[in-house]
Amino acid sequence: MVGARAITVSYLIVMVAVVVGADLLFFRHRVGERLIANVGIVLVFTVFYWAFLRHR
Repeated sequence: MVGARAITVSYLIVMVAVVVGADLLFFRHRVGERLIANVGIVLVFTVFYWAFLRHR
């Protein structure tokens, strides 16, 4: 169970890093586009998690 928790925490850290990186690289001064991109990134990560990592 500890291994599954470590995978989940690592996955969340990677997701936050991708969101922050996209914000800083592409959407620094665009609030609307930033919100849409962040929601899209979180949705992609959520679908991937539910498809591949949920049952570990």
